[in-house]
Amino acid sequence: MLRLLLALLLFASGGCSDSPLSDAADSQTAPAVDPAPTSTAGETPAEREPSTQPAPAATPEAEAEAEVQGEPEAERPRYITRRIHDPNGIGKFYMGREIAHVMGYGPGGAGVRWLERPQREEEEQLTKLVEALKLKPGMAVADIGAGSGVLTIPIAEKVDPGVVYAVDVQEEMLSVLGKKLEQLGIENVKTVLGTVQSPKLEPASLDLALMVDVYHEFSFPYEMMLELSQAMKPGGRVVFVEYRREDPKVRRMIKLVHTMTEAQVKREMSPPEFGLKWKETLDVLPVQHIIVFEKTGS
Repeated sequence: MLRLLLALLLFASGGCSDSPLSDAADSQTAPAVDPAPTSTAGETPAEREPSTQPAPAATPEAEAEAEVQGEPEAERPRYITRRIHDPNGIGKFYMGREIAHVMGYGPGGAGVRWLERPQREEEEQLTKLVEALKLKPGMAVADIGAGSGVLTIPIAEKVDPGVVYAVDVQEEMLSVLGKKLEQLGIENVKTVLGTVQSPKLEPASLDLALMVDVYHEFSFPYEMMLELSQAMKPGGRVVFVEYRREDPKVRRMIKLVHTMTEAQVKREMSPPEFGLKWKETLDVLPVQHIIVFEKTGS
């Protein structure tokens, strides 16, 4: 765990301001609550003296949730925006959760160096993650938010002669991955430039879709999941790998908006139009949970 913390500190000093690292330094103190939020419909034992201390401010996420309590689900705005919010988030809330800033390519490719840091295998046990996916030859897999392909490449080896769709919204990341694929002679990966609202995948084309520390950064999570769910074959699996907000150690290490509880992931996958049913949650990784859903239908 010490190694992970040191790696995070090094990354933060490398110029990528959207690092998921908690400024322990960044003590997770909630910012003040905006008294005038806006909403967007489509985006959007002995006696004691009374305490004279002011009540602690509610978190922006709690305020955003309270904003829609009592409203029928169908009439609630999909997204709520708040002027004052966690500086590590974008001020946009979905189902009570603030959406995080994207950890991008970064100055001079700082994001790539973070993704490819040598100690990542020890910290996150990516080999164990790939094993947990139960991949088989011939499968069609989408690596959503593929970045520089740290997971795309081992997945491609597992599913060959199947295909891996490496989806990202950043051309710089896909360019790095493309060069790597050419150097390694890997031919069963297709790079896909998606948008913030669509992964740009064909309907009923996937056996598995994987999102590793990515979903919490979607600026349009509903729209993305609607399209991604439509790209799943019946019985296909949608897999979320997110830092465990339930774990106090994780909350000390990682910025709050870059973590998710299992309950929150389940809540956000509950719209019936997604056709996704929770299958299992695997806690085999040091700091992340693997939450698996299955596409219903025939």
